[in-house]
Amino acid sequence: MSRVGSKDTKPELLIRRGLHALGFRYRLHVKDLPGTPDLVFPRYKSVIQINGCFWHGHACPLCRMPSSNSDYWHKKVARNKERDISNRQRLVEDGWRVLTIWECALRGKEKLALNQVLESTSEWLLSTQLVCEIKGGAS
Repeated sequence: MSRVGSKDTKPELLIRRGLHALGFRYRLHVKDLPGTPDLVFPRYKSVIQINGCFWHGHACPLCRMPSSNSDYWHKKVARNKERDISNRQRLVEDGWRVLTIWECALRGKEKLALNQVLESTSEWLLSTQLVCEIKGGAS
């Protein structure tokens, strides 16, 4: 588990490059904010979290629990989900808007086209919607 990176993941890099090409500027992994969001857009008072489906317990085909030591994994993922909810709530209370992009939107059988994800993200950044999620096709 120590080798699993939480920063600069492939999905994160795809979104970062795409949004930068569209002219959006952001800060990375701001430790002063709850949950250390992946991308922070101070100009839009918005943050983007790019979540791995397994680690954050998303109900999609990419989230399969291991059969060995399953009790440990269920508890771990449940704690992660509780922490995500708490962090999102704290961010909104502090006046931040929160977008969660799920790994299944960028990978797997149900993935969306990258330009579709970037377009949805761009539209959200320019909107006033507080909380939003982008996830794979059928999930």
